Amino acid sequence: MSGLDGETLELVISSLKKYSQKKLTPEYLLSLDKADIFPKDVLKDLYNPNEIGLHLLFVPEEFGGFGAGAYDIYRVSETLASIDLGVATAVLATFLGTDPISVGGTEAQKNHWMKRIAGEGLLVAYGATEPQAGSDLTTLKTVAKPVEKSDDVTGDIKGYILNGQKQWISNGGVAQVYTILADTPKGPSWFIVERDTKGFSHGKPEEKHGIRASNTAALFLDDVFVPADRLIGKEEGKGLSQAQAVFGYTRLMVAAFGLGAGWAALKRAIRYSQERYQGGSLLCEKQAFTHKLLVPNAVRLETARSFIEWTAEKIDQGGRDMAVEGAIAKYLATEGGNKAAEDAIQAHGGYGYTREYMVEKIKRDVRITTIYEGTSEVLENTIARSRWQLHLKTRGEHFKTWSNRLMNDSSLETSGGRQAGLAMLWLAEILERCRESRLTRSQHVMYRLGELITVAEGAAIFAGQVKHSPSKAVPFGQDCMDAMSRICAREAAQKIAWHGSKLIAAANGTPPNIDFSAAIESQTGMIQDMDLVAKSLIEAYPAGTE
Repeated sequence: MSGLDGETLELVISSLKKYSQKKLTPEYLLSLDKADIFPKDVLKDLYNPNEIGLHLLFVPEEFGGFGAGAYDIYRVSETLASIDLGVATAVLATFLGTDPISVGGTEAQKNHWMKRIAGEGLLVAYGATEPQAGSDLTTLKTVAKPVEKSDDVTGDIKGYILNGQKQWISNGGVAQVYTILADTPKGPSWFIVERDTKGFSHGKPEEKHGIRASNTAALFLDDVFVPADRLIGKEEGKGLSQAQAVFGYTRLMVAAFGLGAGWAALKRAIRYSQERYQGGSLLCEKQAFTHKLLVPNAVRLETARSFIEWTAEKIDQGGRDMAVEGAIAKYLATEGGNKAAEDAIQAHGGYGYTREYMVEKIKRDVRITTIYEGTSEVLENTIARSRWQLHLKTRGEHFKTWSNRLMNDSSLETSGGRQAGLAMLWLAEILERCRESRLTRSQHVMYRLGELITVAEGAAIFAGQVKHSPSKAVPFGQDCMDAMSRICAREAAQKIAWHGSKLIAAANGTPPNIDFSAAIESQTGMIQDMDLVAKSLIEAYPAGTE
C-alpha cells in the first residue's frame, strides 16, 4: 500500500490544527471573507517545509515530496476544509495543477517540474475549464498550433503557439505555474506555462458567492509560445486520458471537502443546541430538533465517509479506473455537506442567517463542492451510465449478487445488511423494468437512476465498512455507528422502493415487482436508533468544546 505511516499522517493533521488555532481564527477567516482577500501569507506558511509543507503531500518521494496516498489526502483535505474551504481550494488547485505532470509527464519533465514545485513551494493552477465548455473537456476552443523548426527539413516541432481563454480557474491570478489544456492537430493535450510568459495574462478575481479566501480568475492566451518540451508527455492527443486517469483521486479530495465543511457546520449546530433554550428546555432535548436537523445529517456524512475510505483503500492498494467510485463518493459527501450546512443555519434560527456566525459562511463555501470537479448532475450521469452498462453486461445479476452477499452475511446483521440488501434487490428490479420498457431513453430517468444507485451503494458500503473496516477518524462508539448504518440502510430501502417505483410509473413503464410490506417493515426501530445517535452526538461534541 502507498502512503504515509500513521504517525506522520497524524503529525501533519496535528500541525494543521495547531496552525489554524493560532492563525486561522474564526474572526480572521470572517474578515477574509468579508474583504474578499486571498491570504498569500497563509499559503506561504502552509507550503513552507519548515512549517507544514502541505504541498509535499502531492509530490512523490523521489522528487522531494512525502508521497501521500489517497487515504492520507482524504484525511488532510477533510481537516483543511473543516478549517476553511477557501484555503482548502487553493491547496486543491495546486494538486490538480500537478496532476497532468505526475500522470502524463516524461521522467525528465517530472524530475524537473515536481522537484521545483516541491523545493520552491510553487502555487500551481489547472487550466481546463472554458467559458462555454464547463465540464465538457471535449469542446475545447483553446488551440495549440505547432511551430516547426525552420532549419530542419524533417519538420521537427520546436514549440507551440497557444491561443484561447480559460474560465473559473482556482489560483488563476496567483499561481506561478499553470497546466493548460489545448487542442492540437492530434487532439487535446496538456502544456506547462509559467506565469510571466509573453502573451499570457489573467483577469480580475471573480467576486464569488463563497470560498472568497480563494483566488478564481480567467486566463487569457494570446499567441503564447511554449517550447516543445512543455508538451506534457511530449506526445499530442493524450490530454483527456491524462485528465480522466485521476478523476477518482481528485473527486475523492473534493468529497473530503464536503465532508469536512459539513461536519464543521454540524458540530456548531450540535453545540448550539446544548446552549439554546426554547419552550422551557434545551434544543438538544427535543426530538423535533435532533431527529430533523442533527441525526439525518450525521448519518449522511458518515455514509459518505465510509464510501470515501473504502475508495481510498482501493486506490492505495493499486486499484485503477476508480472514476465512478470517486463520483459516488463526491456525490454523497458534497450533497451531504451542503445539506448539513443548510440545516445548521436552520438550527441556529435567525442567528444562523447572519454573517457573524460561521455557519452562514460555511453554507456559502460548501455550495461550490457540488459544482467544481464535476457537478452533481454530471456525476449522476457518470454513475448511471457506468452501472447501467454493468447491469446489461451481467444480465441483471450484478446488484442481485451484491444483495445476496449483504443479506447472507451474518456479521452485518446489526449494521443494516438486510435492509441494504433489500435496497440492492429492488434496485436490480428497477433497472430491469427500465430495460424492458426502454426507459433509459429518457435523460431524466437516467439521472434519477444515478441518484438511486448512489443511495444503494452508499448504504451497502457503509454496512460493510462499519463491521469490517471501521473508521479511525470518528469519535463514536460501535453501537452508534451500527445505528447510523441501520438508519442509512432503511432510508435506502425506502427510497429505492418508493422513488424507484414512482420513476417507473412516471415514464409509463411496467410496474416493478417490489414487496412494499417489506419496505414498510424495514423501517422498524428507526426512531429508537435516532434516539441513540442523537445522544451520541451530544456526548461527542459538548457545548464549549472545539
